[in-house]
Amino acid sequence: MTQQGVRWTAEQVLALAPDAASRKAGSKLGAAGPWSEAGSSDEGTVWGLCKGSGSKPYQTVVDIADASGPAYKCSCPSRKFPCKHALGLLLLWAGGDGAVPPGRAPDWAEQWLAGRRRRTEEKRAAGPTGATSGSGDPEAARRRAERRAERVTAGASELEQRLADLLRGGLAGAEQAGYGLWEETAARMVDAQAPGLASRVRELGAIPASGPGWPVRLLEECALLHLLDQGWLRRERLPEELAATVRSRIGLPASADGPPVRDRWLILAQYDTADPKLTTRRIWLHGADTARTALLLSYGAAGRAPELALPVGLALDAEVSAYPGAGQLRASLGEQFTPPAPAAIRPPGVTTAQAAARYGDALRDDPWLESVPVTLDRVIPTPDGDSWQLADADGATALPLTPSARSRPGLWRLVALSGGTPVKVFGECGHQGFNPLTAWAEGTGEAVPLC
Repeated sequence: MTQQGVRWTAEQVLALAPDAASRKAGSKLGAAGPWSEAGSSDEGTVWGLCKGSGSKPYQTVVDIADASGPAYKCSCPSRKFPCKHALGLLLLWAGGDGAVPPGRAPDWAEQWLAGRRRRTEEKRAAGPTGATSGSGDPEAARRRAERRAERVTAGASELEQRLADLLRGGLAGAEQAGYGLWEETAARMVDAQAPGLASRVRELGAIPASGPGWPVRLLEECALLHLLDQGWLRRERLPEELAATVRSRIGLPASADGPPVRDRWLILAQYDTADPKLTTRRIWLHGADTARTALLLSYGAAGRAPELALPVGLALDAEVSAYPGAGQLRASLGEQFTPPAPAAIRPPGVTTAQAAARYGDALRDDPWLESVPVTLDRVIPTPDGDSWQLADADGATALPLTPSARSRPGLWRLVALSGGTPVKVFGECGHQGFNPLTAWAEGTGEAVPLC
């Protein structure tokens, strides 16, 4: 099938936006007015000139056929990927009304495409050892790992002492001490090369005085942090899979060492979370044949979206390899055999009670797990006082939505899609409730992103 015949929906295009501002700005550029010399090729390239504030239009080109997701090039100064012009061009193309006719790419677009193809071939020729050529001394690598383990052990021991001091003095002291104490402790964990511990310490610092019941929440998080500390300090006694989970939660790097699994992977959801230093993109996949769920993580510097982007609702014929760890769903995207394309794949659904039980079962393998991916079948969004819940259409149970889900515009898209009738919803089920990410109306095949 040629890419010229594959048309995405507007929702699938907008799911690629790095943030809400880009989504809004790109939507305004999805009409023919600002565009000239737009075109597309059977190989999956879309290009066009977009009128901007200057005298020279912006040159925008998108490689839709890139198997790892669309690739973009625009002459505008934006540091976002995709920029609003790339989003607008894709929306214009997705409209299918002849505004982006088939044709031959201009020279400026061909030059960029030729460079991409050349780099792809060079990367393929380098093989799997190309990225690791600078780390060929296993003895040196072993010594570095030992030194880091020693620093992490020293940091975990210090953190244990600080937790003991906190509990000995009483939780009320945490409110009086303020956030500075926690930030200092987190910095010590960074020095110990244990970023996972540092992150959890910072989360602890935000709990005191955070509302009714904060001492209970603080004690719960202290217990989980103590459990992680003890898991590291006694890692030699743990089963290998659980030890790998502890190393992952501590923040030690790991490689995807699982065997490659080829499947038609439905792109279930994609969303970003950001902190002052890093933007993290989470992409959930569902294997049509294996029924496996996989999580792809990619990262971008602060204020810059990660490069990996996959359109929600399409399917990708590709290989993924799992990372080590008990109950871990994270995987690495390997060879891609086709670009994302429409498919009639839908994940099987469960009831709300089964979803809650699935999260409970997963905690046995990973006690620090925030949530598990779940698809709910035949649920109806229902108001519950000042909150919302997803209620089983054929049962008497329901799951509350997470606080973050209740504050997103996606909630109202979900309510509108349902209209009081059952829908299928994919999301993350955890101790704070259910976080809906994508939904399908009954009898239709189109995925509606909710994040």
